[in-house]
Amino acid sequence: MITVEKYHGTGNDFVVVAADAPVEDREAFARRLADRETGLDHPDGERVGADGVLFLDLDADAEPPRVEMTLVQPDGSIAEMCGNGARVVATWAAAETGRRAFVIDTPAGEYPAEVGREGVTIGMGEPTFDSGAVPTTLGESLIEREVEGLTVTAVNTGVPHAVAFVEDVADVDLERVAPPVRHADVFPEGANVTIASERTAGPVQGYDQRTFERGVEGETRSCGTGAVAVVAAAHERGDVETGQSVPVHPPGGRLVVTRTETGATLQGPVEREFETTVPADGQVAQR
Repeated sequence: MITVEKYHGTGNDFVVVAADAPVEDREAFARRLADRETGLDHPDGERVGADGVLFLDLDADAEPPRVEMTLVQPDGSIAEMCGNGARVVATWAAAETGRRAFVIDTPAGEYPAEVGREGVTIGMGEPTFDSGAVPTTLGESLIEREVEGLTVTAVNTGVPHAVAFVEDVADVDLERVAPPVRHADVFPEGANVTIASERTAGPVQGYDQRTFERGVEGETRSCGTGAVAVVAAAHERGDVETGQSVPVHPPGGRLVVTRTETGATLQGPVEREFETTVPADGQVAQR
């Protein structure tokens, strides 16, 4: 049996496991524990799943402390980056070390993190619209072009996103319109599909956001890289200014994205839900 912890950042939820835990098959482990029907036993007696499993390796002696983050998604794939996952990692590391500033190492690079009174802030780096970096099969940036019936802008914020601005996110059948875009030929590695609508008329005061996540293969209650993608795409089309902090509202809560001179930051709350033990193979007893 191994100890695991459950966290969520604005509803984007993860199982946290020490990287040295004796898990031989991380893909199978993540598939089992992430399952919404048969995953983890919650202390209140319910069965819960997650949007992925975070395997974390903490170097508390580094200055600042560093955490290597590996996110295994419900389909067994490894995500290059996850904004809300990184915020969870920083919260976990703060509890382990008593420190507040960290560097998080991911397959997409390293990201500075700071745990503060208003939540956790992650330096998300520079969003890129470069076709080769997203990637797309085009030789130029994909900006507000129709892909499988949805007008999207392609941007990489650690992972690829196809962002579409719509009148009202609540009116969109995301489970229907997103999969064709997510698997479109123009995205050779697939793409997350994020839709957004302005919250108010006039100067932008914020966006509502919904995201269909690659690897989860469904809508999640929050997506941090998606929130950054929304603001990056809005900045690209002139709706957001450099230095402006923009509230973004996925179904699970409120995030704040700031488009800086050198990139973007993501800020929001994190909650530790519970701790439990599971078999090392992730096979929770059937009911």
